[in-house]
Amino acid sequence: MKVLMLNGSAHQKGNTYLSLLEVGKALEKEGIEYEIFQIGGASVRDCIGCGKCSDKGCVFDDDKVNEFIAKAKEADGFVFGTPVYYAHPSGRILSFLDRAFYSSGQAFAFKPGAAVAVARRGGTSASFDALNKYFGISRMPVVGSTYWNQVYGCVEGEAALDTEGLQTMRNLAHNMAWMLKCFEAGKAAGIPLPETERSERMNFIR
Repeated sequence: MKVLMLNGSAHQKGNTYLSLLEVGKALEKEGIEYEIFQIGGASVRDCIGCGKCSDKGCVFDDDKVNEFIAKAKEADGFVFGTPVYYAHPSGRILSFLDRAFYSSGQAFAFKPGAAVAVARRGGTSASFDALNKYFGISRMPVVGSTYWNQVYGCVEGEAALDTEGLQTMRNLAHNMAWMLKCFEAGKAAGIPLPETERSERMNFIR
């Protein structure tokens, strides 16, 4: 089993990375593989609702979205990490996830997900809430911890000083591993995925 983690920061080894790494190390102790996927500092397109999605994902192939989607199809669980900018997730992770989920939502369905927010001080709860909305609309069970999944740090490496935040990351990993193992046991026992209805879509604008 493998958990795919997304670092939504342009800083590849900053505090968001350190927080995800803490999750990853705890997952490894549970026998779960992990990979931290870096969005990096290159430009990320917004979704423009063109409707030209394909089997490989988004029609635009000049950034890392489709590379991430290919990995998502093989992953068993997800952790999305974001730095907090103006009490909100980074714009780049929202643009990235909008296109990944809009074009390839099935790659995420019925797989557990968790969000992690990292800030100097405020805005973590709002950022955490925004990322969790991707899970709710995509039939993804949400993994919790012993506190909201947030870590504090401003300058690079400062997240390592937030001992409670890192504890929250480790507990998140333990809960993710437990959920993945339960799902695996369910599959082995022949329990099918839940039925999904799609026939009703209301349009209230007349």
